[in-house]
Amino acid sequence: MEEVSGRYGLRPAGHMERLGLLSSNLIACHCVWLTGEEMDLLARRGVRVAHNPESNMKLASGVAPVPDLLKRGVPVGLGTDGCASNNNLDLFQEMDFAAKVHKVHRLDPTVMPAETVLEMATLGSARVLGMGGEIGSLEVGKKADVIVVDLNRPHLQPVYNVVSQLVYSATGADVRDVIIDGKIVMQNRRLLTLDEERILAEAKMWRDKVGSA
Repeated sequence: MEEVSGRYGLRPAGHMERLGLLSSNLIACHCVWLTGEEMDLLARRGVRVAHNPESNMKLASGVAPVPDLLKRGVPVGLGTDGCASNNNLDLFQEMDFAAKVHKVHRLDPTVMPAETVLEMATLGSARVLGMGGEIGSLEVGKKADVIVVDLNRPHLQPVYNVVSQLVYSATGADVRDVIIDGKIVMQNRRLLTLDEERILAEAKMWRDKVGSA
């Protein structure tokens, strides 16, 4: 932000507005240092936002004003960012962080309830991608994108509220089956379209190459 302000005399949002880049075609990532006026501007221009809380926490970048963006009607989805700033890329854990970081940041346990965060990770993210009519929820006419989560695991029992359990307790390792556009790609935790052993072997090979460089 300081680099942009120093070079162009405007904060990033203002600079992008001057360039004509703020529109519904823009997905703005992170957005951790927005002012109230800038959030109003993003809302007027139809800008969509990708929230990446775990990356922001690891890099000490700041906390995005997601509750304020949602109040303004700005579409907000949930992301992980890349492996350089997020080691596990686990969207379930991202939901957990998203729910909690705003509570502690605002000293308000009612901020970002589990239902809001789950919607942000599903239908909210679909809207951010401009695909709200195709994916993000189970509805007639949409792609059959489904995951089956095994709740019969010690850390997920007892279940009092399924949404709360998914947001605060589940991880990607609890996903048993995955269906993408009606096609089963993982069944009983076994990948059907990828060679997991080969992928792991290649990852280790690149680790060794990078480590010896």
